[in-house]
Amino acid sequence: MTAFPLFIAAGEALTDMVVQDGAQQHWYSLTGGSTWNVARTMAALDVPTAFAGAISKDVFGDALWRASEAARLDLRFLQRYAKSPLLAIVHRTDPPAYFFIGDDAADLHFDAAQLPQGWRGHCKWVHFGGISLAREPLAGKLLALAEQLKHEGVRISYDPNYRVLMDERYDTTLRRMTALADVIKVSEEDLAGLFRTDDIAGAFDTLRSWNPAATYLYTKGADGASLHIGDQSWSQPAPRIEVVDTVGAGDASIAALAWSMMHRIDATPLQHLQFSVAAGAAACLGPGASPPSIQAVESLL
Repeated sequence: MTAFPLFIAAGEALTDMVVQDGAQQHWYSLTGGSTWNVARTMAALDVPTAFAGAISKDVFGDALWRASEAARLDLRFLQRYAKSPLLAIVHRTDPPAYFFIGDDAADLHFDAAQLPQGWRGHCKWVHFGGISLAREPLAGKLLALAEQLKHEGVRISYDPNYRVLMDERYDTTLRRMTALADVIKVSEEDLAGLFRTDDIAGAFDTLRSWNPAATYLYTKGADGASLHIGDQSWSQPAPRIEVVDTVGAGDASIAALAWSMMHRIDATPLQHLQFSVAAGAAACLGPGASPPSIQAVESLL
């Protein structure tokens, strides 16, 4: 019997369909999904990891299955259904513009009751976020799972990762997940979109008021990030690198923060933040969502 994973990311794995030309005749498909990317990053950091979610039984699902296997994820947690795939159509790349296709898609049929028996006794940390929490009935299932895990003492991280379908209907979920989470990652774009405001500082204060005990990672792209615990905060600029692609950088940063908090118990908050920022930068050194290794992260520290 293979040991159970210590870290699980639960949510969506999807296919990005990216337009390649001005005439919009040529498209390129990429495996993706924010929670799936977090799982792949943690696995790249050599932690026994699973992605808990559902994918289709077609060419899109096959690609996600192969990529999950290549990332060394525990495939016992990946469910497959004869339903349509979840697609993110990126119809403009600069600035990015996209919409999602996935009515009654496979991801919505995820069933936590079908996960391997006994996994909860071994799991130390579960990550939630992305559009999975904005797609019913999946969102309700994930919220229920998060509440059960919190009750059992499992650490929870949450990255809302704002997308256009997170309108006022998402407000209740945002508040519930923020209250549940031990670690929360947001960006300026997240705060502007989730709170539908230009008052970014006010939005961040409101978010923190819902769970003052949580640790907050506030990512700022090329400007690095800040870490907020109680009334204390730490800032870290991003290392200077030749950026190839920023896709997946935020996912790498929250995974690396979780890794540091799990494995470096005696590290200071600033050291946790430095590791997180370095991982986000390392993810920008390759095309697409490129999960960095520990060696790649440490080379930027």
